[in-house]
Amino acid sequence: MRKKLILDLDTGIDDALAIAYALGSADEIDLIGITATYGNVAVPLAARNALAVLHLFGRDDVPVYPGVDYPIAPATLPTMRGTTPDERAQAYARWQNGGAGGWQTDAPWSPTPGSVAVHHPNGIGGAIIPDSPRAPEASGSAVDFIITAAHEYGPDLTIVPTGAMTTMATVFRNAPDLKDSGVNVTLMGGALTLPGNVSPAAEANISQDPEAADYLFKCGARTTMIGLDVTHQTALTREKAHEWASLGTPAGDFIVTMTDYYIDFYLKNQPEIRGCGLHDPLAVAAALDPSLVTTFGFNLQVDLEGPFRGRTIGDRSRLQDFDKHTQVALGVDVSEFLDRFMARVTAAARG
Repeated sequence: MRKKLILDLDTGIDDALAIAYALGSADEIDLIGITATYGNVAVPLAARNALAVLHLFGRDDVPVYPGVDYPIAPATLPTMRGTTPDERAQAYARWQNGGAGGWQTDAPWSPTPGSVAVHHPNGIGGAIIPDSPRAPEASGSAVDFIITAAHEYGPDLTIVPTGAMTTMATVFRNAPDLKDSGVNVTLMGGALTLPGNVSPAAEANISQDPEAADYLFKCGARTTMIGLDVTHQTALTREKAHEWASLGTPAGDFIVTMTDYYIDFYLKNQPEIRGCGLHDPLAVAAALDPSLVTTFGFNLQVDLEGPFRGRTIGDRSRLQDFDKHTQVALGVDVSEFLDRFMARVTAAARG
């Protein structure tokens, strides 16, 4: 059976590049759907951006499913009242027992000021592209879509989550049999050997919902973590990004505008990267070809309290377990990945 791919995106700049990479890999995998999570933007904007990018690239056949739109046990309520460790533990326990998690509130989840600064309020670097003529699927439909696809395709399905892990954690909570289905989950998030990028300990995607990531790592699912350890080794320079201007296509112009914004942010805040990070595209590339990265088998947990909340680190209770459920990427073939990235995104943007 031909391999199938689902992208679980909080569609910001590098998520849009991940879509382009996936579309440029159509000779080896079928993108059967995108699910919208939160992080860079809220779920409605993530779904809108995914649909708009697909439309711009001529792929109105790929459906977009909104996912879970709020963390399991948020550290701060939308009213900005902080929550206690006990409250968060109780919310996590309710969720694990089948509840909705979080708190009932009329205030919607919204991205942090830091996320807005990285990706622009519109999530795609201020680039203006038309809305898709299509609407997303029903609100909250992502979980059932993923479960159905996983049961149908089993080991022929690859899922790449690149935002908050809430939808993916909910999938494995609602369908625990999937942990033995052979489904490949390659996530962008975390850091094992480097500091985080939103705190000294936490990476952005994990920090959006530490409880969800903790559950995903502990539930028995087979995961590969593409974290800052490898994504910060890859970067897109302005010179390379501007090659897409020569295509003379709306998609090429969109990528140039979007990545210019992203590169400006990086050069101001993380000049050592010497370009913009290619976090989410690397996760897609590694999911399609695991030989691009070298990995270390480890059983992980996420710290849920204190100054290290959101840190991905070894689970001491499972250090002696022979079976390692997570492969952590620690090395990457940078030149091969960058060559593939440029070729595949160019193919997608050329139309």
